[in-house]
Order: sequence, then structure tokens, then C-alpha cells
Amino acid sequence: METERFETVVIGGGQAGLVTGYHLAQAGQRFAILDAHERVGDAWRHRWESLRLFTVAKYCALPGMSLPIPAWECPTKDEMADYLEAYAERFDLPVRTRTRVHGLSRDGDRFVIESSAGRFASKRVIVATGAYGSPRIPTFSRELDPSIMQLHASGYRNPSQLRHGDVLVVGAGNSGADISLDVARTHRTYLSGPDTGHIPVDIDTWVARHIAFRIIRFHGVHIATIRTRHGRKAIRKDLAKGDMLVRIKPKWLTAAGVERLPRTVASRHGKPVTEDGRVLDVTNVLWCTGFRRDFSWIDLPIFDEAGEVIHEAGIVRGEPGLGFVGLPGQYSAASAVLPGVARDARLVVRHLLGQRTASVTPIAV
Repeated sequence: METERFETVVIGGGQAGLVTGYHLAQAGQRFAILDAHERVGDAWRHRWESLRLFTVAKYCALPGMSLPIPAWECPTKDEMADYLEAYAERFDLPVRTRTRVHGLSRDGDRFVIESSAGRFASKRVIVATGAYGSPRIPTFSRELDPSIMQLHASGYRNPSQLRHGDVLVVGAGNSGADISLDVARTHRTYLSGPDTGHIPVDIDTWVARHIAFRIIRFHGVHIATIRTRHGRKAIRKDLAKGDMLVRIKPKWLTAAGVERLPRTVASRHGKPVTEDGRVLDVTNVLWCTGFRRDFSWIDLPIFDEAGEVIHEAGIVRGEPGLGFVGLPGQYSAASAVLPGVARDARLVVRHLLGQRTASVTPIAV
């Protein structure tokens, strides 16, 4: 099998991979970006139809190119997808779409990447697959009656996919709350999961976008970082608890007729059961239970006992030439989202190219 050789290979062609490619291009590197999707931006394009980002366009933009919408508007998922595609075209980023990576190992002084499109070898590899991996769905889901339609949030598009009858949305984070409002327009809806709090202001008002969001963004990008004790504590808390609701407010859910329930913890006679013992007679279950990072394809000694990557702000000291971009809590509380990913990509690229050697406090993610 013929092996293509590059100085650097970036795995993942979402915003994390594209902004990494931008910094590599600025440094004059010969590199390739490998992505499993058919088109650049598909990771956004294939999400639910009503999705709109929390972050205004001004802070969603990647280096060198603004979004083609008003700076203080929040883009839709399709606007974000089209922007990423245009970004790759504008900077002539070498994205290889329909290239799913299924193996990463080392052979001497080179990394070897096995993919659906062949084998690649490179001196450096940057894994930029981001915060999303394999859907996390409880094992008891397999015990639910086959007549109940089950969808993970990653497969949900709109209410027309659902069967007639009641809907249980499991997971009360931002995705669960957003999808619950969408579904409640046509179905009786239950939202199951603990209250993680919410931002008290309406983020779609002028005051919130121009003042409150600036403060929240500054804290997430510059204050809550792994360089300070406060930042490390904030990051660990966020990773353990989950994000508070940003756009959706609990009173909006109540007004829409969404009934809040405790966690869904088991199945009984083929029906979901909440932790207070309530058995729900529903015909649809939407799992808004997040994702688990799946690095099973990486055959390198870079994981701790819990299977988490051991790194320092995305740099893997035990494997020279290997870096990560887009991991939750990688450098700041904003590392896995658009406002923080560009800074992280720049730091990782500079380090791997020998332009930066400063050490930071280690943190597993």
C-alpha cells in the first residue's frame, strides 16, 4: 500500500481542524486535514434544524475571516456550516473529505495514520476531532420496548421524525432544553434530568449580547484557564457538572407545556423509569445525553488509568510531535467552543513547530 507523506497531518476538519490548518498554512507547512464527512461543515449541517448558536458572529469567527452576517447576531447551524466551508476555500486548506481515520500509531520517528482513503505518514499529528465522539446512551435503552422510537440528539432533525404520542427527552442540558422546546410544539413532552442552572439574562437582547456576553466570554477564555488555581477549579467543576442553560430559560419550558422530571435511570416492562419510580408511557425517547470521546483508534501510550489523554494544554509530552485541539478544558473553559479554539490551535502549532517551549500545568481531560 502506498503511503502519502506530510510534515503534519490534522485529524478532524471541523472548526478545530480548520483553524489548526490556518496556523500551519501561515507557517508554510506542508500538511493535510483528514475529515470523515462529505463536505466541510457537515458536523454543523447535520444537527437539528432549529439550532442556533449561543455565541454572536463576532466571536464565532476564525482568524482572518468574519462571518457574512451582522456581528452581533447568533448564526444558525447552516450559516456556521457554510462559513466553515467558505473558510477552507478562502485559505485553500487541504481538507481530504470522506476520509475516516481508524488508526494512529508510531513507526520510528514518524506517525502512521490508517484511513478509509489509504495510509499517511507524518512527523507531526494534531488530533482535532473536538468534543464530540460516540453518542453516550445508557445501556438500559436496549431494554425499552421496540415500539418506542429512540433517537440520540445527533440524529434528531425535527419533530416530523417522531411517532404519534408522548416524547421523553433525557438530558436537561442545553441540547435537551432546546430540543424539548422544538418537540413541544407538536408533542406532549417530558424533560428528564437535574437542573444545572441557567444564565439569568436573555442572551438575545442588546444588553446581553453587547455587555453580558463580553464578560462571560472574557472569563471563559482568559480567566478560567489551567494557569490559575481558580481556573483549574472552574474547569473541573464544569466538566463534572455540565453547562448551565444559556439561551433557554426554565420558565420558557414551563410555558411551552414541557414537564420536568428527575433523571431517567432504568427500564420496567419496556418503559423508561425515573429515579422517583415513575414509569413513563411514551412512544418516543430522545437521548440528549452527550457524547463520549472515542480514542480507541489511537495506538499510543498517551492515556491514564481512566482512559483519558495525558496532556499539557494539548501537548502530549510522552509522544513528541503529537498534539490535540478542541478538547474540553484543554487550556480554558472555552477550549471546546468557537471563542477559545483558535487560541489553543495557535499555541499547539507554535509548540509543535518549535516556536514555543513554555510549560503549563498538566491536566487530564
